[in-house]
Amino acid sequence: MPIYTYATLDDPSSSTGATVPLGINDAGQIVGGSGNHGFLLSGGTYTALNDPLGFDTTALGINASGQIVGSYQADGIHRKGFLYDPSRGIFPPYFTLTPPTARNITDAHGINAAGLIVGGYFDLITSHGFLLSGGTYTTLDDPLATGGTVANGINAANQIVGDYLNSSGSHGFLLSGGTYTTLDDPLATGGPTGGTHALGINDMGQIVGWYGNASGTHGFLYSGGFYTTIDDPLATGTTFAFGINDAGQIVGLYQDGSGGNHGFLATLGPNPPPRRHHRRHDPAP
Repeated sequence: MPIYTYATLDDPSSSTGATVPLGINDAGQIVGGSGNHGFLLSGGTYTALNDPLGFDTTALGINASGQIVGSYQADGIHRKGFLYDPSRGIFPPYFTLTPPTARNITDAHGINAAGLIVGGYFDLITSHGFLLSGGTYTTLDDPLATGGTVANGINAANQIVGDYLNSSGSHGFLLSGGTYTTLDDPLATGGPTGGTHALGINDMGQIVGWYGNASGTHGFLYSGGFYTTIDDPLATGTTFAFGINDAGQIVGLYQDGSGGNHGFLATLGPNPPPRRHHRRHDPAP
């Protein structure tokens, strides 16, 4: 059995709202949201991230170069994605990301070492995933989706993970080499609080996310075709796993017995025991 060491993460500057770690890079730098601002946790120090064009910022992903992606609330209706990149030498170092067919909502969820960015947006009808590469936006739609697709993470091999929705519920997916593979944790159930959601992927192809069933919400690690449940030991029925780095460190959120929400960092040991369950399908022509 793998060994997990959990550390609780609470931003000391946040007087309201939970600390929600959403991404981690190989240097152990963590990004997320705290109250109405994003944060970068590096070397034990929290630094607030606030896009100057918005009043509410969330950092969602970070790569090895320290480039950060996320979203900001532009007004009461519009949410836009951003790239935070101080290396460009432009102040402020925030760049708005909006696919040309997006309406109202865009979120940039993940960025890999090469600077390719994935996320999700809404048009006038439904949600779509996107890949931003070389200044070009490519829409990503799982062929089994009937209620929308969102792309959440990308690794160095350009493998992408995300979610799609259809009549049977929410499902995770892995997009690799042009082929979509559905990811359904075998312990997940359907319904509005169930399903499987794939949120992060590292360069080894290990995937993290969460699933829901009658006992609550649980994080998972999918590695080598097997699922392992990730539940913070301080949680009372609610754990979400959001990001994973190449060392196998996982960041996420848990809810304690008093209803309080806290971030966590889990350091993982050996690969998990088997719980195999997935199916493969090819994209529609």
